[in-house]
Amino acid sequence: MAQVFKNYTQASIGTSPATVYTVAGGTTAIVIGLNLANRTASTITASAQIGSVYIIKDAPIPSGGALSVLEGKIIAEAGDTVVVTSNTASSTDAIVSVLEQT
Repeated sequence: MAQVFKNYTQASIGTSPATVYTVAGGTTAIVIGLNLANRTASTITASAQIGSVYIIKDAPIPSGGALSVLEGKIIAEAGDTVVVTSNTASSTDAIVSVLEQT
């Protein structure tokens, strides 16, 4: 069983849900980090989900600030997605760090 650490990023996420990461077929992923950063001059709120389940919902992030969403690890199976949404257009950058096992 191969194990590989990877980062997946997406910049300028806004009010439409953005899929930052999808677990590939035949893969199990351990989500070990999820960081959200505010690109704007105002406070925003951001949400992150795995599938339809919220990891965090409407969390405030101050101007120029960042939020580390996870305190533990989350197991994601093939087809699961990490989705991020903000209340402000083009306001959020996201980094998802995973350990993929194939």
